[in-house]
Amino acid sequence: MSKVLAAWNARQSEDAATEILACCGSQAWARAMAAGRPYAAEEALFKKADEAWWSLNERDWMQAFACHPRIGEQAAAAAGSEKFAAWSIEEQAQAHAADEAVRQSIAEGNRKYEQRFGFTYIVCATGRSAEQMLDILNRRLSNYRGPEIKEAAEQQRQITRLRLGKWLDSNQEAMDKTP
Repeated sequence: MSKVLAAWNARQSEDAATEILACCGSQAWARAMAAGRPYAAEEALFKKADEAWWSLNERDWMQAFACHPRIGEQAAAAAGSEKFAAWSIEEQAQAHAADEAVRQSIAEGNRKYEQRFGFTYIVCATGRSAEQMLDILNRRLSNYRGPEIKEAAEQQRQITRLRLGKWLDSNQEAMDKTP
C-alpha cells in the first residue's frame, strides 16, 4: 500500500471526503470514496471511483459538472478548491492557447450547450487541442439530453480518474519532502 493511501485511509471520514473532493466535485462521490476505505492499492481506489461515480444520480452529477469552468475560461462559479481550479487550468491549457477565432467559437458553443442541456459542457480536455474540443462540442450539440448527460458523465469519470492520479502523485511528492 502506498504511503498516500495509508495516510488517507487513517483520516477521519469527513476529512477524507473533503480531501478527495477536488478530484470530482460531487459531495456524494467523495463521501462514497471515504466510506469505501481502506483501500489496499491504487487499483482498488480507481475501481471504487468508477463504481461510486456510476452509482450517483443526476443531481450528484450536476454538482460535479457545476464545479468546472467552461472550456476556455479560467474559473468555475462553484470551484471546489484551489487544487480543483489549478487542475482545470492545467487540463485546459490547449483551449487557453488557441487563436481568438477558436476561443470565440468555443465560447459561443458553450452558451448554446448550456441553453440546450442546462449544464456546463464537460469534456476530458487533457491531451486535446482546442480545435478537437470544439469539434466534440459541435458534435455533442446534436445529442438528445438523456444521451448527452451520459456522455458528460463519462467525460467526468475520465477527468476524475486523471485527477485521482494527480492527487496521489502530489500527496506522494509532499510526503517525500517531509523529513
